[in-house]
Amino acid sequence: MGYGLILAEGKKVSLIEMDVLKLSKQKDHYERLQLIHSSVGDLIKTHKPDCFAIEAPFFGKNVQSMLKLGRAQGVAIATAMHAGLPVTEYSPKKVKQSVTGNGNADKEQVWLMLQRILKLTSRPDYFDATDALAVAVCHFYQESNPLAGLTKSKGWEQFLQQHPERIVR
Repeated sequence: MGYGLILAEGKKVSLIEMDVLKLSKQKDHYERLQLIHSSVGDLIKTHKPDCFAIEAPFFGKNVQSMLKLGRAQGVAIATAMHAGLPVTEYSPKKVKQSVTGNGNADKEQVWLMLQRILKLTSRPDYFDATDALAVAVCHFYQESNPLAGLTKSKGWEQFLQQHPERIVR
């Protein structure tokens, strides 16, 4: 399971850290879930992010793998929510579209674009890390979109509550 932490300052974004959680030493699936919980919690305590974005699970043919991935993501999401972070989920296609402009981009294309965006020189050992970093950059782009706040309202009443400065009296 990869993770990527970025710093957003205005329209600029820079890398804080990206890596993967080393889970292979734990043979028991439940011990891996505990390791995910403690590792994500430690990352949150250390870096104090203001949000948490994660890639939505994709549908695969192996049901057992999907179940394990869903559990792992659920633990990570629950850890972030327990820390009071808002959670946003993005489909793999949305992440690729946001970062590269092509929703069908391959992992290499995503990595090359991340290199350009973040001015990275060294290549990580695992694509899971770059996948997670791409989710972080996607979230930055989605949240920095001037229309981002406008699409979250479910009606005029909610919109006006969210934007009282737009009421003309």
